[in-house]
This record gives sequence, structure tokens and C-alpha cells, in this order.
Amino acid sequence: MTSPVRLGVNIDHVATVRNARGGVHPDPVRAAREALAAGADGITAHLREDRRHITDPDIEALSLLCAEAGRPLNLEMAVTDEMLAIALRHRPHAACLVPERREEVTTEGGLAVACHEARIAPVAKALAGAGIRVSLFIEPAPEQVDAAHAVGAQVVEFHTGRYCHLSGDDRAVEFERLQTAATRAFDLGLEVHAGHGLDYVTAADMLAIAEVRELNIGHFLIGEALFVGLTTAVHRMRAAMEAAA
Repeated sequence: MTSPVRLGVNIDHVATVRNARGGVHPDPVRAAREALAAGADGITAHLREDRRHITDPDIEALSLLCAEAGRPLNLEMAVTDEMLAIALRHRPHAACLVPERREEVTTEGGLAVACHEARIAPVAKALAGAGIRVSLFIEPAPEQVDAAHAVGAQVVEFHTGRYCHLSGDDRAVEFERLQTAATRAFDLGLEVHAGHGLDYVTAADMLAIAEVRELNIGHFLIGEALFVGLTTAVHRMRAAMEAAA
């Protein structure tokens, strides 16, 4: 049985390894092709302002690959004029607006939408006007969900990093926070996704939240691929999701 929850595979860190030495190997586009062949429902890539992993040629090649495969490309992007222009040029299936700080190692939290609606709403409107599905990567907090709805998002993706790093009662409390936010989003007509820090166990945990329709997972799968190969890592993630479903 195929899990009704979609799996998006983020291939950013294949590019991280490539860029550590320069050259063309390993190729994130090759990784995307393998992930799709292994059962991923789509590909996610974050084109950062400093181009620390995914590059502009990568986005062009990934756009072509996903179009040929008939699978969605989810472009993660900062709320900037430069990134908006790139998204409008390539027109991916979805654009996920994320926070971005040059000094961070990885995304450290959700996008602060509440109190910043005036900055985010025009970008969301321009993306939607081009036929791009608008997603906002946010904390599972009611005020952020409401603000995401107010600026015209169609999707919210909840930052699950905090959940993944907690344990015991603290993790249970964070799960309830995710559940409450997911219910609120669903009631507002928003599709619910989740991502950041998920592994075989915590990804399965997210499927206990009935409103979740998609998981986006990158770092863990690319790390696992070093030991078992990307095809096997994706197969195991799908199996974990199906077992939980």
C-alpha cells in the first residue's frame, strides 16, 4: 500500500558536498533523478542567497528534470526580489518562503509571518499570480498560521526541528503544539506539510497528525545514503511512512 502522505526529498546537501571541493561531483540532479526513481513524490531545493549549496544552474536542471518526470519541484526561497524573479522565471510547482540568515548553518526556525504581512503578501501574490503554489515554512503557532492564511498562502510547512531534538514529556508537548497548529491550518483551508530534522522514527510520528499531507526530508536521507545508498534510504523512508499510515 502506498502512503497517502507525499514524500519530498531535499537534495541540497548533495550540492554541499560537491561545493566543498568544487567541480561537478556529486551531482544533485543525479541524486534527484535517483530519488524520484526510488519513489519520492517530488524534489525540494533551497536556492540560498549565498549559493552555499544549490546553484542557479542546478535550479534550471532540476526544473527540466521534474518537468520531464511529471513530478513537482518545490523551490525554497527567501523573501527577496532576487529570489522572486528567479521563481517567476522558472515557475516551479511550488515556492516555499523560508527565513534566511547568512550566519546560520541551517534553517533555525520558521518564517516570522505575523507582523510582517506587508512584506510577505506581495511576494505571495506575485507567485500565486504566476501559477506557483505558495507555501510558508513556519513555526507551529496559531498566530503564524493565521498570518500565513492572511497573506494568501495555500500551504504551511511546519518546522519540526524542535520536535526532533526534544524527548520525553517535552517532545509530547511539542507534538500537541504541532497537532493544534495543523488543525487550525486545516480549518482555514490550508494544506499542511512538515519538515526539518525528520528521520525514520520522527517522520512516522508526523503521520499521526491526520492533517499532514506531505513530508520534506533532506539531511537525514542524504546522510543515510552514505551508508546504504539513496535508493535504499528513500525506500526505507517510504516503508516507515507506510507502516505508520
